[in-house]
Amino acid sequence: MKRALPLAAALTLTATAAWADVSGKLVLYTSQPNADAQQTVDAFMAEYPEVEVEWFRDGTTKVMAKLRAEFEAGQPQPDVLLIADSVTMEGLKAEDRLMAYPEADTAAYEAGVMDPEGYWFATKLITTGIMYNTNAPMVPTSYNDLLSEEAKNKLAMPSPLTSGAATIHMAALTANPDLGWDFYEGLADQGANPQGGNGGTYKAIAGGEKLYGFVVDFLPIREAVKGAPVAFVFPEEGVSAVSEPAAILSTAQNPDAAKAFIDFVISEQGQQLAADMGYLPAHPAVPAPEGFPARDQIKLMAFDPARALAEDEENKMRFMDIFGG
Repeated sequence: MKRALPLAAALTLTATAAWADVSGKLVLYTSQPNADAQQTVDAFMAEYPEVEVEWFRDGTTKVMAKLRAEFEAGQPQPDVLLIADSVTMEGLKAEDRLMAYPEADTAAYEAGVMDPEGYWFATKLITTGIMYNTNAPMVPTSYNDLLSEEAKNKLAMPSPLTSGAATIHMAALTANPDLGWDFYEGLADQGANPQGGNGGTYKAIAGGEKLYGFVVDFLPIREAVKGAPVAFVFPEEGVSAVSEPAAILSTAQNPDAAKAFIDFVISEQGQQLAADMGYLPAHPAVPAPEGFPARDQIKLMAFDPARALAEDEENKMRFMDIFGG
């Protein structure tokens, strides 16, 4: 566990009357990068100085392995979970591991971003679209452009067997009636060989080994601002999104502080903190960071996390049939 101390210069917000007097220990398990987690905790504690936050950080797979072991032992530790994707949250919801918080103010958010029953809440949007090398002969605007002759044998993609974002992207695209599994079969015919995660895909395209592919938005957008020969496209069909949702465990020892944490991360101020970290805020009123289009110019593809959870094994088996294991 890491014990965070409030920073005098941390983001200052106006506490809601409901949680102004919350106190005690709040335990957070998160898959955020260390620096992001520290900023989030520091800003929350600046708002709620009577709450002491202890946090554990690792990748979502390892966080869930730790939590599963605690479930087995009958001693789950976290009050709040903040991890990569809504599909994992849907699994926990189905197991009655999450506490509903329907009173949370999500009125400003578009449908599909938050769990409609208040079991999990988006803290940002990390979208997946098309990345290309700016020396490439074609500037794609649609997913179908990746099936053109210009893109043949020049595609890089993370694997849904490795990347949670790639899994959600696959589920969103194959559920789209204009793309479907025919699109993935077309990618295979184009010579695509999905492997690894987003970092490897970014390096292959930025280095010119490949010229086009799928990747999470912030990698090329951040590096393009620094002068890297890369660009990110929000395709006309839309983008999929990982929302790094936060949720309260049904076994939370300090539910009031946990609810205050949820209120904080989905407030405009909390969303501004996400934008300051370089992520696309989920709140439509908070401006996007440098390099992103305006929030209302970004089209999110329809995505049903409950359906994606139910079809996850089938989808991955079909993917392996197309591309190999």
